Amino acid sequence: MSSKALQPHQKELFGQPIGLYILFLTEMWERFSYYGMRALLVLYMTTATIGDDRGAGLGWTSQEALALYGWYTMLVYVMSIPGGMIADKLIGQKKAVLLGAIVLCLGHAVLVLTDIWAFYTGLGLVILGVGLLKPNISTMVGGLYKEGDIRRDKGFSIFYIGINLGSLLATMVVGGVVAKWGWHAGFGLAGIVMVLGLINYLYGQKYLKEVGNFVPSTGHSNEVSYGQLYSKLFSSPKQLTIVGILVAASVYGWYTLEWGFGLLFIFLTAITALLMMIYKELDSQVFKDRFLVLLLSFIMVIIFWGAFEQAGGLMNLYTDTKTDRMLFGWQIPTVMFQSLNAGFIILFATFIAGVWAKRKLKGKEASSLFKMALGIIIMGFGFLFMVFAAMEFEKSGTSSMIWLVLAYFFHTIGELCISPVALSFITKLAPVKYASLMMGVYFAATGLGNKVAGIVGESASEYGELAIFSGIVIFTVIIGLLFIAMLKPLKRLTHGAEESERILKNEEAEGFELADN
Repeated sequence: MSSKALQPHQKELFGQPIGLYILFLTEMWERFSYYGMRALLVLYMTTATIGDDRGAGLGWTSQEALALYGWYTMLVYVMSIPGGMIADKLIGQKKAVLLGAIVLCLGHAVLVLTDIWAFYTGLGLVILGVGLLKPNISTMVGGLYKEGDIRRDKGFSIFYIGINLGSLLATMVVGGVVAKWGWHAGFGLAGIVMVLGLINYLYGQKYLKEVGNFVPSTGHSNEVSYGQLYSKLFSSPKQLTIVGILVAASVYGWYTLEWGFGLLFIFLTAITALLMMIYKELDSQVFKDRFLVLLLSFIMVIIFWGAFEQAGGLMNLYTDTKTDRMLFGWQIPTVMFQSLNAGFIILFATFIAGVWAKRKLKGKEASSLFKMALGIIIMGFGFLFMVFAAMEFEKSGTSSMIWLVLAYFFHTIGELCISPVALSFITKLAPVKYASLMMGVYFAATGLGNKVAGIVGESASEYGELAIFSGIVIFTVIIGLLFIAMLKPLKRLTHGAEESERILKNEEAEGFELADN
């Protein structure tokens, strides 16, 4: 069909809807702002209040900084659940993305200020903004294509490149800006690029007219009513007992740990109860079995990100204080090392996809569960190089940057095996009317992994980096092997959800479904 015959929102560029590129650029600048913040956060908090060449920091201990880092990166993703619900039930994805972008701009603007209240307020606004924007902009990408449109997979691949391009630019540029003008200039730069993202999104509305609009409830029986699901909790003594135990655990966490953990446990109780009722409401054993496998796969997601997110925490601190960063007489900024992940993704994504496609064409094991388990193992082996780095530091008082490069390389290969696969797996196994909610639960699982990363990083102050890095290697390899050992029974519980997929050939076999982490 000629593009001349299309309406503005249907016009194409390079065979894809122009709306895709609007969302591509919006997400690219949002990811620039997020990863720029993520790279600076722990370093800023641990810099002394008298400052260094980058200016004064907060003077916190590494344990305190990693604790807040864990809460921040967790909440950013956990807020995807209420962010998705707000879009579904109140304003639609399009307005949710707009509101999220505005809140993000405000958050970064507040972070430019040096007062401690501004620091906490700015982080809070960023959490709310990302929670509204992130889950809904991905949904809008899918809405650009009709069911069965063969361009969908390639469109998501292009969108994923935007995500990693934003991350790459942020980690390459922000470190230099901070080195020259200070911490708050880095925070300000994140805000400026988010304003660019907002302007781009507003400009591109004419290409998004039929995407992400709010659809009012029609009262149809297939529509999801979370209130009705929760009300059914009280219909069975067994269900009430389970919920009672979860609530008791939440109260215990509140009084024995801290109020933040108490709130987290209450939130997890609410989500667990909802998932329990969804399982009960499913009308066939096939759907119930697939739902259980999906929930088990989220365990891998939590463990993976619990290790992977050391990049912005413990590994970031290690790079800053214990790594020889001199290259040809120039000291590489600490933040710049985090660009390795995004750079490796851009370089190797197609290659990794091709490897899996060839395995599938040859009839070898290439199921989503196998890819995810193998991804955990590969990522775990990346920490083996951090073990070598820690051993070198204990021996000579410094460590080579080559260990970091190798660690990030293996982490990226592991990410390419689990992150894009996990979201695709959700679309295959989740009941259609709960697909959006399960996508939100996936992001929440990612957020919990981020919190685990903070807790693990905190323990380094007591046990040392060598013990922590060694422990991550051992634990991740064991978990990955455990899931591979359970592969056959787990695949049976999917009831052939992946066996009926059409094997792609020629150039399609070289593509793959990529999704955001």
